Amino acid sequence: MSTTNTSVRPSGVAGSGSRDPRKAAMSGWIGSALEYYDFALYSLAATLIFPTIFFPSENPTVGIIASLATYAVGYVSRPVGAVVLGAYGDRKGRKSVLVFAMLLMGFATFAVGLLPTYGQVGLLAPALLVLLRLVQGFAVAGELGGASAMIVEHSPDARRGFFASFSLQGTQVGSILATAVLLPLSAALPAEQFAAWGWRIPFLLSAVVILAGYFIRRRVQEPPAYKAQSGAVEAKRRFPLVELLRTHPAALLRCVAMTFANVVGMATLIFGVSFATQKGYGNGFSSSEFLWVTLVANIAAVVTIPLFGALSDRIGRRTLMATGGLAGGLLVAGYLWAIELGSLPLVFVCVVIVQGIFFQMWNATFATFFQEQFPMRIRVTGFAVSQNVGLMIASFFPSIFTAIAPPGSANIPLTIGLATFGICLVATVATLMSSDTRGKSLEDLEARKA
Repeated sequence: MSTTNTSVRPSGVAGSGSRDPRKAAMSGWIGSALEYYDFALYSLAATLIFPTIFFPSENPTVGIIASLATYAVGYVSRPVGAVVLGAYGDRKGRKSVLVFAMLLMGFATFAVGLLPTYGQVGLLAPALLVLLRLVQGFAVAGELGGASAMIVEHSPDARRGFFASFSLQGTQVGSILATAVLLPLSAALPAEQFAAWGWRIPFLLSAVVILAGYFIRRRVQEPPAYKAQSGAVEAKRRFPLVELLRTHPAALLRCVAMTFANVVGMATLIFGVSFATQKGYGNGFSSSEFLWVTLVANIAAVVTIPLFGALSDRIGRRTLMATGGLAGGLLVAGYLWAIELGSLPLVFVCVVIVQGIFFQMWNATFATFFQEQFPMRIRVTGFAVSQNVGLMIASFFPSIFTAIAPPGSANIPLTIGLATFGICLVATVATLMSSDTRGKSLEDLEARKA
């Protein structure tokens, strides 16, 4: 991408500088891809590997729920990370928080690859797993908020949605990388060897993240508008969370509710993988087959995300978010029904439609929309707290789904499908209650919020 510099003077502050949306978007894309490689890797392992390695049980339902609960634990620490790292990003700069978050994530994921199993050390194994998952959740809480704030503040007003979508595309690329590493290992190694040591290799490769994160993110430049404003108001600035709760509580609550739309991805790529592969459900799909399903869904998302990001600049973000969330939630039942039928081709078609198209209408757009709900001085905190509180709540949906539709239950696709659609309906109402931002400059939005 070639670089076009555009002069910018934020309203209410003196100063000048040059925007560099392409460099900001590329940095956000690369950083998100590396960091979400780590986070997605754990999510896949929690459904495919960890139930028998860290949580052995004669009851398959117990093992599945316990493993999915450790997946959810990573979201429990995200609100804490959102408050701490959000304040860091708002007060000390977007660049600083992005470097720190990536290094911390790389360390935690590398350490997971060194953990002993339950058979070796008993309860210490899941305890250490939970601790490292907490560190992962803390670290990732600052990633997307900082990256998307940097991109939005560098971007021309008419193309904010397009450029900011690249940080979301990076998260999907990270998931693809995680799947692409696990897939050949699970296919090439005998099941015993994969369970014994093969699964560790992708986690140990996170050492690359520690090095790549430092060299990539240290070159990122702060948005000129942020630098101008931070110098002007630093002395008067409250702790960002206090100001967020005092001045923008309604926007915060709406964004938390909108985040529940992530239930579509959790129903398809978290609960759906367990439903398809765990023996207790009896659907008979192999782990390698559903690694391919996950891979195809993420490849479809990589293609559609920038398209929907650009479309949001034309028709508005609220329209895409409401349409994608409702349609995705409605079609989850069909995807789970395809799994129950045992038709792998139909599963591929359904996951592309549900996860690769409709959910990406929401996913490609929400980061920009959330950033536009908060003023610059608390933008990273507002985004990070709302997204991560919402995700903390939503992360328990897969375990709840397993509890209300355990192995041996009847009508599982319908039960989970109705639950998913109801949750998406809540997110859609919150979206429609928010003001659309199409056609408004960041300066206009800043003045309105002030």
